[in-house]
Amino acid sequence: MTERYSRQQLFQPVGNKGQQQIRSKHVLVVGAGALGSASAEALVRAGIGKLTLVDRDYVEWSNLQRQQLYTEQDAQNKLPKAVAAKNRLRQINTEVKIEALVMDAQPANLESIVQTADVIIDATDNFDIRFILNDLSHKYEVPWIYGSCVGSYGTTYTVIPNVTPCLHCILKKVPVGGATCETAGIISPAVQIVAAYQITEALKILVEDVEALRHTFLTFDVWNNQHAEFKTHKMKSDKCSSCGSTQTYPYLAYENQLKTEVLCGRETVQIRPSQRHLYNFDELEKRLKKQGKVDRNPYLLSCQLPGQRFVIFQDGRVFIHGTNDIQFARSLYYRLLG
Repeated sequence: MTERYSRQQLFQPVGNKGQQQIRSKHVLVVGAGALGSASAEALVRAGIGKLTLVDRDYVEWSNLQRQQLYTEQDAQNKLPKAVAAKNRLRQINTEVKIEALVMDAQPANLESIVQTADVIIDATDNFDIRFILNDLSHKYEVPWIYGSCVGSYGTTYTVIPNVTPCLHCILKKVPVGGATCETAGIISPAVQIVAAYQITEALKILVEDVEALRHTFLTFDVWNNQHAEFKTHKMKSDKCSSCGSTQTYPYLAYENQLKTEVLCGRETVQIRPSQRHLYNFDELEKRLKKQGKVDRNPYLLSCQLPGQRFVIFQDGRVFIHGTNDIQFARSLYYRLLG
């Protein structure tokens, strides 16, 4: 063990043994935005053995206020967040194995990763993915740590399969609507507080100090000086289809997976083809130049249209910025790529 972790090892609950355990573990962080940036950096600095980052998006200027791994150059180059994060994290700690995956967080993409992970950290921006993580967590008995923040408000909860109530027990179904960073804004302290709770819980799991885990659903409003926790043990339901006696993992079912969706809090529609499709960017650039200004990097190609921006990723996904109208987005998709 190197000197770089000496202060962490001096903390008695970690110690030399705990540091060795951290070094041998694998953490999956789903989402590389504000929470994902903070969590990934903390884990890499702590000396995690392997970090897998999954994110479907790319760096934009509005991210830089709170997403701490990214630079103006990343936004200018429209680098995928997972790639930009890996570039920065490798400068922080070359001892950590970092896997960066530019893809949608869907069951087919995540199952093989979850099976090898010791902890899953939720750094997403929507409940559809969180309920998928919840089902995967219980299917493969991997702990996961929920976290969300908007405005000056944040919330977090640790799910231990076969021990705690799951997110499905607590929320019953995927919430619809609510405030987003796009509508209510966000301040970076709210991000840092949620991430601090998430990483602390993750470290407890990694060093196997399960007695120290916080078995409460925690919320706070840092601007209005409010903090609340409630115990959840009585909320565990034997009838829950995600963690009960008859587990069917409903959010892993094909019919529950979105193919066309409005991205949370953004005037953007994502279209995900039913099968992975690898585009030839050279041919695509020639075709789309007739429609508008085209920019590209090794991971995505964007075309600026009157009123919309059309972004195609290597895995076949498309973002259509400038609309929340799914039917319009589909017609534009088929006109340009059909």
